[in-house]
Amino acid sequence: MKTIGDLFQEKPWQWGLRGDPHLWEEMQSHFAQTPLPDQMEQLEQLLTQAFETLTGQPITAKEFIAVERFPRSGMSGGMVSPAFWRETAVPLLLKRFAEISQ
Repeated sequence: MKTIGDLFQEKPWQWGLRGDPHLWEEMQSHFAQTPLPDQMEQLEQLLTQAFETLTGQPITAKEFIAVERFPRSGMSGGMVSPAFWRETAVPLLLKRFAEISQ
């Protein structure tokens, strides 16, 4: 793995809301050319900044985030779960980074 985007190759086995897989794909594209940083803290900061850039809300948001450009089908269509990203997605990506950094 050479870029942050490479960390997104394998998708999580479960999502928070219907918009989360779309954000995952956008994040993968967003980081496709971004080299892996040296430190895990740098990676975490880049991920949280990208989350806010792509959703318009911080990852610390308490409410679900409606992303208008994502498909709106289903009850949670177009919605992103900040909790999923804080508690599942970002920790998963940091774990992958730690595994390849050893």
